[in-house]
Amino acid sequence: MSPVAHIPSHRKPRRAASTRALRAGMTGGFLTLAVAGAAVPASATESKAAPAESTLEMPTVSATLASTAAQTADATQQAASDYELQAQQEQAEAHAKIAAKKAKAEADRKAKEAREAARKAAAKRAAEAKSQAAKASRSAERTTLSTPSVSNATGNAATLISFLKAQLGKAYVLGSSGPSSYDCSGLTQAAFKQIGVSLPRVSQDQSTTGTPVSLDSLQPGDLLYWGSAGSAYHVGVYVGGGNFIGAQNSSTGIVERPLDYDMPTGAVRVL
Repeated sequence: MSPVAHIPSHRKPRRAASTRALRAGMTGGFLTLAVAGAAVPASATESKAAPAESTLEMPTVSATLASTAAQTADATQQAASDYELQAQQEQAEAHAKIAAKKAKAEADRKAKEAREAARKAAAKRAAEAKSQAAKASRSAERTTLSTPSVSNATGNAATLISFLKAQLGKAYVLGSSGPSSYDCSGLTQAAFKQIGVSLPRVSQDQSTTGTPVSLDSLQPGDLLYWGSAGSAYHVGVYVGGGNFIGAQNSSTGIVERPLDYDMPTGAVRVL
């Protein structure tokens, strides 16, 4: 064997390889990542490649950022509270408006009822006053018209007139012929019956009974009528002194009045 014969090495040959190391650190509030790597060629035995290093910086949450975030959260919460308070106030105002509207409507209703009640009460008092005045007027009229007139009637005429004056103030009732109430023809029929003279029951027939006479030549006891003869709608008896007695209507009853108060149409003499 040659003294320079090659003796194989027991070490494995180097392969090309790269190594990287990750280093981390804090620099000025940033997270620093360092990546180092080296490539060693297989044929190099003595020289080494210089390590390569690169740095990545990542922002971290600083105290200022944390404070700003906290303030933003507080502001958001405050705004939410303000919105909630505003909503509550608006709701309370809406309820208050509804309540005020209902209260006003109720007040208006009561005021209207009060005005209506006052109007009805005033109308009732006015009607009562009018009724009392009308009654007083009728009473005064009856008193005035019932004042006996001076008559120079004698015999049957005097008896007839005396009966008529005794009926003054009694009521007028349509279709009645006494003794407590009469209508116009019922009164004249009853009066002439006192002296034995029978008259028809209704004014139309009475107006054609007897002898027609002029209104300028009337004597006590003459029968007066209103309307045309044969179709008269009212009758009475002349009692002298320019007056007549008759059952006028339901308001006045039996009264004595002057001829010019309601001038008759004509007259007939029955006695």
